[in-house]
Amino acid sequence: MDRKNEIRLDYLKRLNVVTEYIDNNLDKDLSVSKLAEISNFSPFHFHRIFKGFLCEPIGHYIIRTRVEAAAHLIRYTNLEIKNIAFSIGYESPGSLNKIFKQYYNISPTEYKKNKNFAIVRSIIHNSNIKLKPPEIIEITDKQVIYIRITGKYGNVNFQKAWNELWDFVNTNKLISNQIERIGISHDDPKITKNENCRYDACLTIHKAVKPQGKVGVKIIEGGKFAIFNYRGSYTNLDAVYDTIFSDWFTKCNYELRNIPLMEKKMNDPLRTEPDKLKTEIYVPIK
Repeated sequence: MDRKNEIRLDYLKRLNVVTEYIDNNLDKDLSVSKLAEISNFSPFHFHRIFKGFLCEPIGHYIIRTRVEAAAHLIRYTNLEIKNIAFSIGYESPGSLNKIFKQYYNISPTEYKKNKNFAIVRSIIHNSNIKLKPPEIIEITDKQVIYIRITGKYGNVNFQKAWNELWDFVNTNKLISNQIERIGISHDDPKITKNENCRYDACLTIHKAVKPQGKVGVKIIEGGKFAIFNYRGSYTNLDAVYDTIFSDWFTKCNYELRNIPLMEKKMNDPLRTEPDKLKTEIYVPIK
């Protein structure tokens, strides 16, 4: 491997650490100096490196992630606006109100009263999607290797990421018949623009391994989940999620935990007809 590529992969590995920290610590100090320290980048160059690789200034990324987290919590929980503001790093509801209106042209309070308001994209109703009631189970934490993809869910980059993960498994002798293929959608396309949606392609592993380049290592938090079984093309998953939240979540007695939803891919899309693909959808609840 040439020196230029080695440096690029090292930067990607360290940026994975930064974005994971931001996503999981929105209520904490997210100053450039703090994030540069975590990533072991020079504070003088950190913001340029971040923008160069992620095509977005670090300050904008933090603000957008906080506002989108607020929209998610308003849409899917019964938390008070002031508690949501504090939980994502704002000192007052007024601070959240100002930035929320700039992003979505509606106040948090107005959105709380009308959660069907399409702040980015309208809800998809598909009467052909039929889902059985979910199974409610507790699962343990899962250690995974992952590659993060940013862009419209279902785009052509997804299979490339899965292939690179399997290459990593083979190269590092992590192969096991217990490997699970999990996709984590960090964003709701109703709230986040397509070009900013984050998706982690993950493979569960059962041995210790260090992150390398774009391949990160992390723990997926376990706990209680409502698991839905869906059979059909991945292109309909957006409508499946809308069906879950409009037909089941609004009538159930559960609240969402503040962690992302995930999908467990049950068969290989390269060897399976689209209408026969099986997906388990994990909705984190409490």
